[in-house]
Amino acid sequence: MTEYSPLHYEIKNLLKSSGPMPVWRYMELCLTHPKFGYYVSRDPLGREGDFTTAPEVSQMFGELLGLWAASVWKSMGSPPLLRLIELGPGRGTMMADALRALRVLPPLYQSLSIHLVEINPVLREKQASALGAARSITWHENIDDVPEGPAVIFANEYFDVLPIHQMVKQESGWHERTVEIAHDGKLMFGSANQPTPRFEVLLPPLVRAAPVGAVFEWRPDTEMMKIASRVRDQDGAALIIDYGHVRSDAGDTFQAIARHSFADPLKSPGHADVTAHVDFEALARAAEGLGARVHGPVPQGEFLKRLGIETRAVTLMSKASAEVSEDISSAMKRLVGGGRGGMGSMFKVLAVSEPNLTSLAGFNEDRPEQKAEPS
Repeated sequence: MTEYSPLHYEIKNLLKSSGPMPVWRYMELCLTHPKFGYYVSRDPLGREGDFTTAPEVSQMFGELLGLWAASVWKSMGSPPLLRLIELGPGRGTMMADALRALRVLPPLYQSLSIHLVEINPVLREKQASALGAARSITWHENIDDVPEGPAVIFANEYFDVLPIHQMVKQESGWHERTVEIAHDGKLMFGSANQPTPRFEVLLPPLVRAAPVGAVFEWRPDTEMMKIASRVRDQDGAALIIDYGHVRSDAGDTFQAIARHSFADPLKSPGHADVTAHVDFEALARAAEGLGARVHGPVPQGEFLKRLGIETRAVTLMSKASAEVSEDISSAMKRLVGGGRGGMGSMFKVLAVSEPNLTSLAGFNEDRPEQKAEPS
């Protein structure tokens, strides 16, 4: 990447006129600036893009999530209308794979109304192409615009790009971390002059005891509260899959990804994906605070194994050439494995449901019973 970008100059002008900006505002501009935002005008996915998500790794991922939605639908009493909602649906790959799996259940497939929450016009076109055969698809700017009704909501790698606040512990208290202009004209991190009053009383004990210099990240609960209140009041469940930690703790995870490699998040804003790890304990706490039921989190690898990914892989390999079979096996290992390149332990899965759904597939100790598989 080049050192500078059109958004770099926009941000510098803002900093010169208004002073340092908090990290959350910088991240928001990087991703959703109406003209130069990373997610506004490009397709960032795949080998030619900046990163690869699980649905792009293998069709098995979306198929299993489709069958998970079917199990939720049955647990809800098989309502005649189900809104299948995806937040940040990428190229539509996951939804297309899920719908292919759901065709084995005609009563459910006929009840579906598909809703995609997507702000990127480039990706909307690709989603339309991928899902052209589906009966009913509607796009929305945010989840508030989705009509009422029982729903299953998917959010795969959605929360990690929601802007974060970063707080830095100093002798005088917790100060909001900022972005400002260095003496050489480049962007640099700083911190607010005054601490945020009484911020420490909001912190878990583990974070409160962090040493001076520690960074704590938090996101507003707004999106989680929208999801939790919807499934609580209108029936259904949401599945959240992302990389992150299972308990709230101090640590700086703000990062940039460009061309499948880590990059400096303060260089060339708008040309790289900027993200931060998801605090699953905070998500669960917000949902439970609204009266929704929380399931998990569990590691992605364990979740997919419980849904039957190994059996699905064997079925696919039995119909494939040796070369394709090797690709299928490698894809499964990437989805469920740990270590370098593996997604199985870094990614976590959390479900939120209306209170009466006491048990959901993938979150039980016992493996769910084998379901019909798509051909």
